[in-house]
Amino acid sequence: MRDILDAVADGELSPTAAEAELRGYARTDAGRFDAARAARTGIPEGIIAAGKTPEETASMAVAAVETTECALVTRVDATTVEACRTRLDERFPDADVAYDDRARTLVVHAPEYEPPSLSATAAVVTAGTSDAFPAGEAAVVLEEIGARVERIDDVGVAGIARLFDRLDAIREADVLVVAAGREGALPTVLAGLVDVPLIAVPVSTGYGHGGSGEAALAGMLQSCAPLMVVNIDAGFTAGAQAGLIARSISAARAE
Repeated sequence: MRDILDAVADGELSPTAAEAELRGYARTDAGRFDAARAARTGIPEGIIAAGKTPEETASMAVAAVETTECALVTRVDATTVEACRTRLDERFPDADVAYDDRARTLVVHAPEYEPPSLSATAAVVTAGTSDAFPAGEAAVVLEEIGARVERIDDVGVAGIARLFDRLDAIREADVLVVAAGREGALPTVLAGLVDVPLIAVPVSTGYGHGGSGEAALAGMLQSCAPLMVVNIDAGFTAGAQAGLIARSISAARAE
Protein backbone atom coordinates (compact mmCIF):
# COMPACT_ATOMS: atom_id res chain seq x y z
CA MET A 1 0.00 0.00 0.00
CA ARG A 2 2.85 2.38 0.85
CA ASP A 3 4.28 1.97 -2.64
CA ILE A 4 0.93 2.99 -4.13
CA LEU A 5 0.67 6.04 -1.87
CA ASP A 6 4.24 7.06 -2.70
CA ALA A 7 3.46 6.72 -6.42
CA VAL A 8 0.44 9.01 -6.05
CA ALA A 9 2.49 11.54 -4.08
CA ASP A 10 5.19 11.51 -6.75
CA GLY A 11 2.66 11.97 -9.53
CA GLU A 12 3.45 8.59 -11.04
CA LEU A 13 -0.03 7.20 -10.32
CA SER A 14 -3.37 8.98 -10.50
CA PRO A 15 -5.87 8.72 -7.61
CA THR A 16 -8.19 6.77 -9.93
CA ALA A 17 -5.50 4.25 -10.79
CA ALA A 18 -4.51 4.00 -7.13
CA GLU A 19 -8.10 3.26 -6.14
CA ALA A 20 -8.24 0.53 -8.78
CA GLU A 21 -5.05 -0.99 -7.40
CA LEU A 22 -6.43 -1.01 -3.85
CA ARG A 23 -10.09 -1.88 -4.43
CA GLY A 24 -10.03 -3.62 -7.81
CA TYR A 25 -12.37 -1.01 -9.28
CA ALA A 26 -12.46 2.70 -10.04
CA ARG A 27 -15.40 4.97 -9.34
CA THR A 28 -16.73 7.20 -12.14
CA ASP A 29 -19.74 9.43 -12.73
CA ALA A 30 -21.41 6.44 -14.44
CA GLY A 31 -20.63 3.80 -11.83
CA ARG A 32 -17.70 1.57 -10.94
CA PHE A 33 -15.30 0.25 -13.56
CA ASP A 34 -14.06 -3.28 -12.83
CA ALA A 35 -10.34 -2.79 -13.43
CA ALA A 36 -9.48 -6.28 -12.18
CA ARG A 37 -11.79 -8.26 -14.46
CA ALA A 38 -9.20 -9.17 -17.10
CA ALA A 39 -6.74 -10.41 -14.46
CA ARG A 40 -9.49 -12.26 -12.60
CA THR A 41 -11.35 -13.87 -15.52
CA GLY A 42 -9.19 -13.48 -18.63
CA ILE A 43 -11.94 -11.41 -20.26
CA PRO A 44 -11.55 -7.62 -20.54
CA GLU A 45 -14.19 -5.47 -18.89
CA GLY A 46 -16.61 -4.33 -21.58
CA ILE A 47 -18.29 -0.94 -21.32
CA ILE A 48 -21.73 -1.22 -22.89
CA ALA A 49 -22.84 2.18 -24.15
CA ALA A 50 -26.51 1.21 -24.55
CA GLY A 51 -28.49 2.79 -21.72
CA LYS A 52 -25.72 5.26 -20.86
CA THR A 53 -25.41 8.87 -21.96
CA PRO A 54 -22.45 9.66 -24.22
CA GLU A 55 -20.81 11.53 -21.33
CA GLU A 56 -21.24 8.57 -18.97
CA THR A 57 -19.72 6.21 -21.49
CA ALA A 58 -16.82 8.60 -22.07
CA SER A 59 -16.18 8.81 -18.32
CA MET A 60 -16.00 5.02 -18.10
CA ALA A 61 -13.68 4.82 -21.12
CA VAL A 62 -11.25 7.30 -19.57
CA ALA A 63 -11.27 5.33 -16.29
CA ALA A 64 -10.60 2.13 -18.21
CA VAL A 65 -7.53 3.53 -19.96
CA GLU A 66 -6.31 5.17 -16.77
CA THR A 67 -6.48 1.92 -14.80
CA THR A 68 -5.81 -0.82 -17.40
CA GLU A 69 -4.23 1.07 -20.33
CA CYS A 70 -7.06 -0.07 -22.60
CA ALA A 71 -10.81 0.27 -23.07
CA LEU A 72 -13.39 -1.83 -24.90
CA VAL A 73 -16.69 -0.07 -25.50
CA THR A 74 -19.61 -1.85 -27.16
CA ARG A 75 -22.97 -0.83 -28.65
CA VAL A 76 -21.74 2.67 -29.44
CA ASP A 77 -23.24 5.20 -31.84
CA ALA A 78 -21.59 8.14 -33.58
CA THR A 79 -22.54 10.63 -30.85
CA THR A 80 -21.04 8.45 -28.15
CA VAL A 81 -17.88 7.90 -30.18
CA GLU A 82 -17.41 11.65 -30.53
CA ALA A 83 -17.88 12.17 -26.78
CA CYS A 84 -15.34 9.43 -26.04
CA ARG A 85 -12.82 10.83 -28.51
CA THR A 86 -13.11 14.30 -26.98
CA ARG A 87 -12.55 13.09 -23.41
CA LEU A 88 -9.78 10.70 -24.42
CA ASP A 89 -7.94 13.36 -26.44
CA GLU A 90 -7.90 15.58 -23.36
CA ARG A 91 -6.53 12.88 -21.06
CA PHE A 92 -4.64 10.54 -23.43
CA PRO A 93 -3.80 12.47 -26.62
CA ASP A 94 -1.44 9.75 -27.90
CA ALA A 95 -3.80 6.82 -27.36
CA ASP A 96 -4.74 4.59 -30.29
CA VAL A 97 -8.52 4.83 -30.81
CA ALA A 98 -10.23 2.43 -33.22
CA TYR A 99 -13.94 2.65 -34.04
CA ASP A 100 -15.72 -0.09 -35.99
CA ASP A 101 -19.07 1.30 -37.07
CA ARG A 102 -20.35 -2.09 -38.26
CA ALA A 103 -19.47 -3.92 -35.03
CA ARG A 104 -20.42 -0.79 -33.04
CA THR A 105 -17.27 -1.07 -30.94
CA LEU A 106 -14.65 1.41 -29.79
CA VAL A 107 -11.23 0.09 -28.70
CA VAL A 108 -8.65 2.29 -27.03
CA HIS A 109 -5.02 1.40 -26.27
CA ALA A 110 -2.64 3.66 -24.37
CA PRO A 111 0.82 4.04 -25.98
CA GLU A 112 2.40 1.82 -23.30
CA TYR A 113 -0.23 -0.91 -23.55
CA GLU A 114 1.09 -4.38 -24.39
CA PRO A 115 -1.74 -6.47 -25.89
CA PRO A 116 -1.96 -10.16 -25.02
CA SER A 117 -1.05 -12.74 -27.66
CA LEU A 118 -2.33 -16.32 -27.74
CA SER A 119 -1.12 -19.26 -29.77
CA ALA A 120 -4.64 -20.04 -30.94
CA THR A 121 -6.89 -19.09 -33.85
CA ALA A 122 -10.60 -18.34 -33.75
CA ALA A 123 -12.67 -18.27 -36.92
CA VAL A 124 -15.66 -15.92 -36.87
CA VAL A 125 -18.10 -17.17 -39.50
CA THR A 126 -21.25 -15.48 -40.81
CA ALA A 127 -24.12 -16.77 -42.89
CA GLY A 128 -24.53 -13.40 -44.60
CA THR A 129 -23.72 -9.71 -44.50
CA SER A 130 -26.65 -9.00 -42.19
CA ASP A 131 -24.91 -11.00 -39.47
CA ALA A 132 -21.88 -8.69 -39.43
CA PHE A 133 -22.81 -6.72 -36.31
CA PRO A 134 -22.68 -9.44 -33.61
CA ALA A 135 -19.96 -11.30 -35.51
CA GLY A 136 -17.83 -8.17 -35.57
CA GLU A 137 -18.41 -7.64 -31.86
CA ALA A 138 -17.25 -11.20 -31.17
CA ALA A 139 -14.15 -10.69 -33.33
CA VAL A 140 -13.16 -7.54 -31.46
CA VAL A 141 -13.50 -9.27 -28.09
CA LEU A 142 -11.40 -12.19 -29.32
CA GLU A 143 -8.71 -9.84 -30.58
CA GLU A 144 -8.60 -8.04 -27.22
CA ILE A 145 -8.21 -11.38 -25.45
CA GLY A 146 -5.26 -12.08 -27.75
CA ALA A 147 -6.51 -14.72 -30.17
CA ARG A 148 -5.71 -14.65 -33.87
CA VAL A 149 -9.00 -14.02 -35.68
CA GLU A 150 -9.94 -15.29 -39.12
CA ARG A 151 -13.11 -13.77 -40.63
CA ILE A 152 -15.06 -16.05 -42.98
CA ASP A 153 -18.20 -14.35 -44.26
CA ASP A 154 -21.24 -15.07 -46.40
CA VAL A 155 -21.26 -18.88 -46.30
CA GLY A 156 -24.95 -19.40 -45.47
CA VAL A 157 -26.85 -22.56 -46.30
CA ALA A 158 -29.03 -20.87 -48.93
CA GLY A 159 -26.02 -21.33 -51.21
CA ILE A 160 -24.23 -24.12 -49.41
CA ALA A 161 -21.51 -24.41 -52.05
CA ARG A 162 -20.12 -21.20 -50.53
CA LEU A 163 -19.59 -23.07 -47.24
CA PHE A 164 -17.84 -26.01 -48.87
CA ASP A 165 -15.47 -23.61 -50.64
CA ARG A 166 -14.25 -22.34 -47.24
CA LEU A 167 -14.50 -25.53 -45.22
CA ASP A 168 -10.76 -26.28 -45.22
CA ALA A 169 -10.00 -22.81 -43.84
CA ILE A 170 -12.71 -23.16 -41.19
CA ARG A 171 -11.33 -26.52 -40.08
CA GLU A 172 -7.92 -24.97 -39.44
CA ALA A 173 -9.29 -22.87 -36.57
CA ASP A 174 -9.11 -23.91 -32.92
CA VAL A 175 -12.55 -22.55 -32.04
CA LEU A 176 -15.48 -21.19 -34.06
CA VAL A 177 -18.00 -18.43 -33.56
CA VAL A 178 -20.81 -18.81 -36.10
CA ALA A 179 -23.48 -16.12 -36.53
CA ALA A 180 -26.71 -16.63 -38.47
CA GLY A 181 -30.16 -15.11 -38.62
CA ARG A 182 -33.39 -16.30 -40.28
CA GLU A 183 -33.75 -20.02 -39.43
CA GLY A 184 -30.21 -20.16 -38.00
CA ALA A 185 -29.20 -23.32 -39.85
CA LEU A 186 -25.54 -22.58 -40.53
CA PRO A 187 -24.11 -23.42 -37.06
CA THR A 188 -25.95 -26.76 -36.99
CA VAL A 189 -24.70 -27.74 -40.43
CA LEU A 190 -21.16 -26.62 -39.64
CA ALA A 191 -21.07 -28.34 -36.25
CA GLY A 192 -21.57 -31.66 -38.03
CA LEU A 193 -18.52 -31.02 -40.22
CA VAL A 194 -15.82 -29.89 -37.76
CA ASP A 195 -14.06 -31.29 -34.70
CA VAL A 196 -13.53 -28.05 -32.73
CA PRO A 197 -15.76 -26.15 -30.26
CA LEU A 198 -18.45 -24.10 -31.97
CA ILE A 199 -20.35 -21.21 -30.40
CA ALA A 200 -23.53 -20.26 -32.24
CA VAL A 201 -24.88 -16.69 -32.28
CA PRO A 202 -28.52 -16.23 -33.33
CA VAL A 203 -28.95 -12.92 -35.12
CA SER A 204 -32.03 -10.69 -35.10
CA THR A 205 -32.59 -10.76 -38.86
CA GLY A 206 -35.54 -12.29 -40.69
CA TYR A 207 -39.19 -11.77 -41.53
CA GLY A 208 -42.48 -12.17 -39.72
CA HIS A 209 -42.93 -14.83 -37.05
CA GLY A 210 -39.64 -15.46 -35.26
CA GLY A 211 -37.89 -12.95 -37.50
CA SER A 212 -36.21 -11.06 -34.67
CA GLY A 213 -33.87 -13.90 -33.86
CA GLU A 214 -36.29 -16.17 -32.01
CA ALA A 215 -36.45 -18.73 -34.83
CA ALA A 216 -32.65 -18.80 -35.13
CA LEU A 217 -32.27 -19.21 -31.36
CA ALA A 218 -34.82 -22.04 -31.22
CA GLY A 219 -33.21 -23.84 -34.16
CA MET A 220 -29.75 -23.62 -32.61
CA LEU A 221 -31.00 -24.85 -29.24
CA GLN A 222 -32.53 -27.85 -30.99
CA SER A 223 -29.38 -28.62 -32.98
CA CYS A 224 -28.73 -32.31 -33.52
CA ALA A 225 -25.01 -31.61 -33.93
CA PRO A 226 -23.28 -30.54 -30.67
CA LEU A 227 -22.70 -26.82 -30.23
CA MET A 228 -22.99 -24.03 -27.67
CA VAL A 229 -25.52 -21.22 -28.06
CA VAL A 230 -25.56 -17.67 -26.71
CA ASN A 231 -28.44 -15.23 -26.64
CA ILE A 232 -29.69 -13.26 -29.65
CA ASP A 233 -27.05 -10.82 -30.97
CA ALA A 234 -24.78 -11.65 -28.00
CA GLY A 235 -21.53 -11.21 -29.88
CA PHE A 236 -19.61 -10.12 -26.79
CA THR A 237 -20.58 -13.27 -24.90
CA ALA A 238 -19.68 -15.51 -27.83
CA GLY A 239 -16.32 -13.81 -28.25
CA ALA A 240 -15.60 -14.07 -24.53
CA GLN A 241 -16.42 -17.79 -24.41
CA ALA A 242 -14.37 -18.49 -27.53
CA GLY A 243 -11.56 -16.44 -26.06
CA LEU A 244 -11.46 -18.55 -22.90
CA ILE A 245 -11.24 -21.68 -25.04
CA ALA A 246 -8.45 -20.09 -27.08
CA ARG A 247 -6.57 -19.23 -23.86
CA SER A 248 -6.76 -22.84 -22.68
CA ILE A 249 -5.52 -24.11 -26.03
CA SER A 250 -2.68 -21.59 -26.04
CA ALA A 251 -1.66 -22.55 -22.50
CA ALA A 252 -1.65 -26.25 -23.42
CA ARG A 253 0.58 -25.56 -26.43
CA ALA A 254 3.01 -23.66 -24.23
CA GLU A 255 3.51 -26.63 -21.88
